[in-house]
Amino acid sequence: MRVRHAIVRLFLAASLLALPGAAAGSDQVTTVTGGGWFLYAGMIPMQFSFSAVRHVDGSVSGSFHHAYTADGLSYSYWGRLTCLTYDATNRRAWIGGVLTKVTTDDPDVTQAPGDDAWFRILDGGSSGDRSTPMGFVGSFPSSAAYCATQPWPDGNARTHPLTSGQISMNIP
Repeated sequence: MRVRHAIVRLFLAASLLALPGAAAGSDQVTTVTGGGWFLYAGMIPMQFSFSAVRHVDGSVSGSFHHAYTADGLSYSYWGRLTCLTYDATNRRAWIGGVLTKVTTDDPDVTQAPGDDAWFRILDGGSSGDRSTPMGFVGSFPSSAAYCATQPWPDGNARTHPLTSGQISMNIP
């Protein structure tokens, strides 16, 4: 378990250092980072990590990764951020982007590099952090539409408490 935590922290630190403008002038940008594990549907361990930066000019940069195994099949999705919106008062963020790599042994998977994907997170502090699995085109036509709409069901429905890891929002 310690090795997993170290790997997630290393990934997040490397992601932030690789982002233009993240180190210099960080007091002028919003950063939302996280990584760890949650149980999807109460039984499928899902690993995730992301690093998102919203620059002063409104542009975003960053990356994300979600991976899990279900019914003997493995799924792993990597992506590049194209949108980040947030609710500073409630410490929620909507993160979207474009898939850059998809690996799976499930022959029925239709997602591919270039497709939009998105998820949302909650920096719950002492109440606990939460995340969702990734969504794909269907209920929203694009990542941009998802970020602009900012869906958040009552009672944090369809978000899952982290079983390990952390989410952090730095909003100036």
